[in-house]
Amino acid sequence: MPSAAGQTVRNVLVKYEKEVLAEWMRLQLAATTLRADLMKENELREQSRDLLSLLRPALESGRFDTLESPDWNQVKEFLARISRSRAQQGFAPSETAIFVLSLKQPIFDRLRNEITETQALADELWVTTVVLDRLALFTTESFLRTREAVIQSQQRELLELSTPVVELWENILALPLIGTLDSERTQVVMESLLQKIVETGATIAIIDITGVPTVDTLVAQHLLKTVAAARLMGADCIISGIRPQIAQTIVHLGVNLSEVTTKATLAAAFVVAMRRVQAKLPTGVA
Repeated sequence: MPSAAGQTVRNVLVKYEKEVLAEWMRLQLAATTLRADLMKENELREQSRDLLSLLRPALESGRFDTLESPDWNQVKEFLARISRSRAQQGFAPSETAIFVLSLKQPIFDRLRNEITETQALADELWVTTVVLDRLALFTTESFLRTREAVIQSQQRELLELSTPVVELWENILALPLIGTLDSERTQVVMESLLQKIVETGATIAIIDITGVPTVDTLVAQHLLKTVAAARLMGADCIISGIRPQIAQTIVHLGVNLSEVTTKATLAAAFVVAMRRVQAKLPTGVA
């Protein structure tokens, strides 16, 4: 049900809209959180004006106990758009929340001028505080969801960049691995390799693990899964970069690589691959 408290807040936004906007802008432009390098004053003013215009009909509903009412949908959609935009621009969560929280002072000042009775003033201030705090919290949550999605996308892009599939020769691919090989990266490695096999029709794929610091049971299983997936696509795999310590570890772990050709170096693996595809070896290569 609509609340009696909050009536003056609604009236203030109608009666003093220009004054509230002017003071709100002054506070935002003077704030230490202002990012003039990321947002121009006219853009900030437009966003501030739009939020005030959306707040009025939402406040008319009298629903201040929750933002789940449909009356608040337009306000939340607007704040979600701003949050996504600011997250992508490089704002901090606090800088985004201040956009909403800085609106308190202009409204509080006018409420004190409009209301003389202490309890009524306290009620209106409380309603305003609850509403703006919840909107600021919603804004921050939207910001963080967007930033998390951006970070995940960047991480995946970095993974893809760190696992390039190189076409060494006709029908021969090489996949040099550097760093730790976990489940997520294995998936990216597998997808990249299989896609390249489809694009090139390669029949040999060299997986070079020279840059992988350690090989444990999990890493070995990831390698075997990649080899199996490549075979299903019609390409045999050669694993290169098998250093003495890695060979000892694989034997100690009991990992069966008997069905996979392994070589100590990428060069040695390349020679084997060339012979398998019956390519003419470059001069001077044994």
